[in-house]
Amino acid sequence: MKHIFTFLFLIGCFGTLVHAQEGDQAIIFGKITDAVTGAPIDFATVYIKGTNTATESNIKGEYVLKIPAYERVTLVFTRIGYKEGTSRISPLSNGARRKVDVKLASEESNIEVVVTESKIQEGGMIREDVVALKLLPTTSGNFESVLPHIALGTSSGTGGELSSQYNVRGGNYDENLVYVNDFEIYRPQLIRSGQQEGLTFPNIDLIRDLSFSSGGFEAKYGDKLSSVLDVKYKRPDSLRASVGMSFLGGSAHIEGSFSPSKKDEYKKIRYLFGARYKTTRYLLGTLDIQGEYIPNFADIQGYITYDINRDWQLGVIGNFNRAEYQFRPATRSTALGLIDFALELFAVFEGQEVSDFTTYMTGASLTYLPDRDRNPLFMKFLASTYQSNENERFDIIGDYLLGQIESGLGSDDFGDIVSVLGTGTQQQFVRNFLTSNVTNVQYKGGLELQVDHDDLDKTSSHFLQWGVKYQREEIVDRINEWERLDSAGYSLNFDTTQLLVRNILKTRNELSSNRISAYFQDTYTIQDTSKEMKLTAGVRAQYWDLNKEFIVSPRVQLLFKSLKWEDDISLRLASGLYFQSPFYRELRNLQGEVNTDVLSQKSVHLVGGLTWDFYGGKRNPKKFRFIAEAYYKHLWDVVSYDVDNVRIRYSGENDATGYVMGLDLRLNGEFVPGEESWINLSFLRARESLNGIQHLKRDIGDTEAQEVNSVPRPTDQFMTFSTFFQDHLPRNENIKMHLNFTVGTGLPYGLLGNNRIYRNTYRFPAYHRVDIGFSIQLWDEERRAKRPNHPLKFSRNTWLSLEIFNLMKVSNVASNTWIKTIFNTQYAIPNFLTSRRINLRMRMDF
Repeated sequence: MKHIFTFLFLIGCFGTLVHAQEGDQAIIFGKITDAVTGAPIDFATVYIKGTNTATESNIKGEYVLKIPAYERVTLVFTRIGYKEGTSRISPLSNGARRKVDVKLASEESNIEVVVTESKIQEGGMIREDVVALKLLPTTSGNFESVLPHIALGTSSGTGGELSSQYNVRGGNYDENLVYVNDFEIYRPQLIRSGQQEGLTFPNIDLIRDLSFSSGGFEAKYGDKLSSVLDVKYKRPDSLRASVGMSFLGGSAHIEGSFSPSKKDEYKKIRYLFGARYKTTRYLLGTLDIQGEYIPNFADIQGYITYDINRDWQLGVIGNFNRAEYQFRPATRSTALGLIDFALELFAVFEGQEVSDFTTYMTGASLTYLPDRDRNPLFMKFLASTYQSNENERFDIIGDYLLGQIESGLGSDDFGDIVSVLGTGTQQQFVRNFLTSNVTNVQYKGGLELQVDHDDLDKTSSHFLQWGVKYQREEIVDRINEWERLDSAGYSLNFDTTQLLVRNILKTRNELSSNRISAYFQDTYTIQDTSKEMKLTAGVRAQYWDLNKEFIVSPRVQLLFKSLKWEDDISLRLASGLYFQSPFYRELRNLQGEVNTDVLSQKSVHLVGGLTWDFYGGKRNPKKFRFIAEAYYKHLWDVVSYDVDNVRIRYSGENDATGYVMGLDLRLNGEFVPGEESWINLSFLRARESLNGIQHLKRDIGDTEAQEVNSVPRPTDQFMTFSTFFQDHLPRNENIKMHLNFTVGTGLPYGLLGNNRIYRNTYRFPAYHRVDIGFSIQLWDEERRAKRPNHPLKFSRNTWLSLEIFNLMKVSNVASNTWIKTIFNTQYAIPNFLTSRRINLRMRMDF
């Protein structure tokens, strides 16, 4: 109750602020020409559909139009004697510029209007609208699970469909930055399996758009090695709501705005509230271990902003998240092996697991963002607090039998056990409790300086950004776990005088520390009739008083586009130092001890790529985007780790060096008109070498081990291919299909207890999975005039979806259970992920 009252008090006292304000603007400019002659068209009207905002082209056919920032708008191009042209503009940030050239066709001609949109990705970030993602079939209930299908170099790792965690370009889950409205988001530390994982912070019903960088990101973002996910929530102007429900849970949200004072038009309160519930009991029933699964996950989130006046804005954000997972295993039966050597593991259990994870987050911010014509200075003050209470309680005893089964089809004993390879008992006891508190205050600023040029066709500017952040971290960790293993009637380790248990961890760790970080960067943008270029150079610095380390990381990004090229191609080059200071888990070794001398993990990024926007031709005149990026990352002072399901177990020391290199390809667009789809293909090589250890490798058939200079990192996945494809019936766009397909080569793993010299010498089977959904739009507002008495007329849109998870019923592997036989041989028994399931989902928008 104390925590609940604290949460409600903070909600009432603090505010956060979105990066936008009433009056924020972006600029659209370009040239309007005749589609046949190429001559400029003057006095053509350009306006925002549904508004009175308009402009005209000059004698050179050039135009400039200011549009609202952070909003999706449709531009209309008209001229007497010409066909009308339209262009749908995705949301742009405040001050952003985009070039849109139009070729208008005469009304008498058979030529279509051609609109060419030119844009450089801001800071190398890939920006996506989330509207198309809301109908994607997903088992996790979190929108992060769609990232492997739309983001470069991203995969789901060993957690598979049960987890929303993701690996990016050879990094692990802890190497990813997540921001919501400029607040850094943290996640629980103790989660060890996808079954325990609940709802992540970002709520897709509240999201306006998201930006994602897979590496080489700007200095204004924090100190992590792999990626940045930057989420912006909506700024609602009208009352809206939604409700969703399925066999896996439900969600609801409401949004709106109102003016508390009729005298002051700038004063406005905007609000967003969302609640979600998730249960995976239906899915977990397909696992090999049968028993009683009781997973319950829920969260509630609120976000309010208050426009104090034209220049200042205040608001509030808060989140309460509760994840409970109870499990009483009963039996297990898992088959494995080859045609001529088939094995089966039988086990019976007693005991249970009860785990719960509760997190709270509140934050406040105050932003000063005046009209740029009056004052080009931007300032933002932020404060936030995050608390996590995590509890793991296991006491499970399993009696197992591993036997060889008869696999000969003609044998009378087919399917029966013909040889017992091992019997025993395994008891796992866990009582782990962790509390973490992270409190920070931050100041951010920006200043835009326009550069004057004699050439009117040339514009350039400097955008200076800076920030400083203080963070306080407090960790209390109590570990009490052990394992008892009885093999063939003997307790291991065997002692005639006492009962010994294994893998004993019994420690108590308490840490309090302070971090100070700062950054400064300058973005120089230049545009003229021949090119667009954006150069961003910056530097970050951080000091942590726990390990007394001071780090400095310079970073640079170059975006270039020639307007003289026939093809719409932009180029990107980025490089810099990326250091990741340890949080807590990197400090804790396999024995549960904390090493406060661990330094930051360090890397150099080199990223080069291109973005090509093109049209599909006469049969499909829609716009497509192809992105290709190659990268190389050199790593040192690495804290080595092993991965078990989604649990990362660190060595607790800077004991490795390594490198990651690869190629990412992405194609997205409307393969079917009106339906956005994404295709991703990635190639990766991630290697490491433990300091002071000569790694060995022994291939099948080798009599002696071979010395190798490097071994695969736990995230070394050579190839991943994923696609999210949408389609609809040719004559009925109200019936749609959503296909989610993923395939990836196997991740590496090593022998239990011997994963240092012979490190990660084996691989899991390839991961491949197909989820498919069929949606029908039962109602939309456009039918109101024709069917005024429809039973769903109270809603704006209503969708009903039938989803089939794991359509091909593939048995993908999440991790291994190790069983030792009476011949002292270890067998890796695969722990499979979920099988096929059918889900029914309904979503209603109001």
